[in-house]
Amino acid sequence: MSTDYDIRFAIDPVSAATMNTAELREHFLIDDLFVPGAVNWTYTHYDRMAVGSATPQGSALVLETIKPTGTANFLDRRELIAANIGTAGTITVDGTDYAVGERDMLYVGMGAKAVSFSGEGAKFYLLSAPAHASHPTTLLKQSGAKRLDLGSAETANERSIFQYTNDLKSCQLVVGLTSFAPGSVWNTMPAHLHDRRMEAYLYFDLKPDAFVVHLMGEPDETRHIIMRNEQAVISPPWSIHSGAGTGAYTFIWAMAGDNVDYTDAEKIGMDELL
Repeated sequence: MSTDYDIRFAIDPVSAATMNTAELREHFLIDDLFVPGAVNWTYTHYDRMAVGSATPQGSALVLETIKPTGTANFLDRRELIAANIGTAGTITVDGTDYAVGERDMLYVGMGAKAVSFSGEGAKFYLLSAPAHASHPTTLLKQSGAKRLDLGSAETANERSIFQYTNDLKSCQLVVGLTSFAPGSVWNTMPAHLHDRRMEAYLYFDLKPDAFVVHLMGEPDETRHIIMRNEQAVISPPWSIHSGAGTGAYTFIWAMAGDNVDYTDAEKIGMDELL
């Protein structure tokens, strides 16, 4: 088993506006997430959100601490949500097994010591943020998430939004999943900002030759990053986060920051984007 991590420092909007394609990808794209038999982390300086993965293959993978957390155990001062985008798997938290089905999630509160991931074919997408209180470990099933069916075929954004953490007691983490009807491709348009928290998107369920054009940047200084299957992208608080794919896809969105209210956002008019 191996645990690896990298660190992404916070980038201001003026600096981001000067970046070329390679530089944007270096600072905001998270590639090669799901490595068989490994736990991978990207530790960001945006609200100290850590974005990672655990991809069991054979033996279980253990949640080990990493240097940026500065703690003996990974969750000594953090909380975690693990979302399974693969086949059914198991997460064991301090001796208790939780069966996490495809597109189910598990919240693990601050203070958990021994956490491991198992299941041939399971792919756990990991999201972690600093915590100030310990809340119970909670299984979040897609069938129990609040579902919103929005958009239309005419505007190419017919989609289902699943809000997993509406009734969850967490310190910072807010997580959900959006899937598109065939023929629909646009996400989060009209765009918005939320200055009080950062966000990360994981795009998946894309065909091998498909991609999503992810839009980022300030509303009057937009940039784009080409996203392929099972890649994630960091969205700073000053940036829009929107996009369109070459076909239908699914994405997991996760936020951390000052406010856990889903609706805490500044809407950006269609005429404001440049």
